[in-house]
Amino acid sequence: MKLGVFTVLYQNLPFEEMLDKLSEMGVEAVELGTGNYPGSSHCDPDELLNSPEKIKSFQRAIESRGMTVSGLSCHGNPLHPNKQFASKSHEVWRKTVQLAERLEIPVVNGFSGCPGDHSAAKFPNWVTCSWPPEYVEVLDWQWNEVVIPYWKEEVKFAASHGINQIALEMHPGFVVYNPDTLLKLREHAGEAIGANFDPSHLLWQGINPVEAIKRLGKENAIYHFHAKDTYLDQANIDVNGVLDTKHYSDILNRAWTFRSVGYGQSEKVWKDIMSTLRAVGYDYVVSIEHEDMLASVDEGLGKAISLLKEVMFKEQVGEMWWA
Repeated sequence: MKLGVFTVLYQNLPFEEMLDKLSEMGVEAVELGTGNYPGSSHCDPDELLNSPEKIKSFQRAIESRGMTVSGLSCHGNPLHPNKQFASKSHEVWRKTVQLAERLEIPVVNGFSGCPGDHSAAKFPNWVTCSWPPEYVEVLDWQWNEVVIPYWKEEVKFAASHGINQIALEMHPGFVVYNPDTLLKLREHAGEAIGANFDPSHLLWQGINPVEAIKRLGKENAIYHFHAKDTYLDQANIDVNGVLDTKHYSDILNRAWTFRSVGYGQSEKVWKDIMSTLRAVGYDYVVSIEHEDMLASVDEGLGKAISLLKEVMFKEQVGEMWWA
C-alpha cells in the first residue's frame, strides 16, 4: 500500500509547493480534485487538456518527487434536478475521464448523484425509508428512470477512454450510500462501478467498516480508499439517533463529527481496517482526507500520517513458512 493525501486541504498552496510539502511529510501519492465540490486548484482539466506542454510539466513535477497520482476526483451531482447544476457536474466528470486517460491514471472518484422525486423537481430527494408507500415509488423512479440509465451510459463513455475503475464514494444524501446500493448500481451498470471506500461516512450510519470491506472485497469492488475518521458521541446518539442536521461546528451537540485518523476510532480499529483491506486484496493507495474542525490542517494531517505509517503494511507477504 502507498500513503496518499487528497490535496484539497492545501488548495491555497501552489501545485509544486503543495507537492514539496507532502513529499517532506513522507506522502507517496496524491489524489487531485478536478472540479465540482473538490475544486480544481491543483488539477484543472481545461488547462491540461488543451496543452500537451502543461501535461508534461505536470507529470514531471509529480514523478520528479517520486510520487504518483492515485485518482482524479470530481465529486458532484450529475443527477441533480437543477439542469444547470447537473450539466456542470456531468461536464466536469467527462473532462476528468478524458484527463485520466491522458495522464494514465486508472481511477476516477466521485459521487453517484441523487435526482429529485420527479422530472420537474427543484432539489434532490434522498429517500431513507420505505413507508409511506410513495417513497418506494420515488426510489423506483429515481433508479429506473435516472440513475441506472445515466451510469450505464457513463460506464461506456469511461471505457471508451480506457477508464474501467469508477470509484463512487458511499455518501449519505446520494443514491449510493452503503454497500447494498453500490452493488445494486454495479449490478445494473457494470463492474467498472466500484467504491472509493471512505469509512467516515459509514461509521455514523452504524456500519462496521471491516464487515463492509469484506462484503465489497468479495466482489473486487474497492478501487480507492479514503482515510478519514468519525467520532461518535454516544450520549447524543442515545437521545436523538445518528441522523443529524446540526452544523458541523456544533461539535458538543452533534451525534457524530469527522476527525483525523485515530481521533474517532481507536488505533486497533484502523489496524483491523488495514488488515482487512490486505485480506481482500486491496494493495493500492490509502488517501488521507482531512476534515477535522478540532485540528489545524498541518497538525491533523501530521497525526493521521503518523498513525497510518504505524498501521499500514508496506512489504509483500512472504511464504507461509509456519504451516
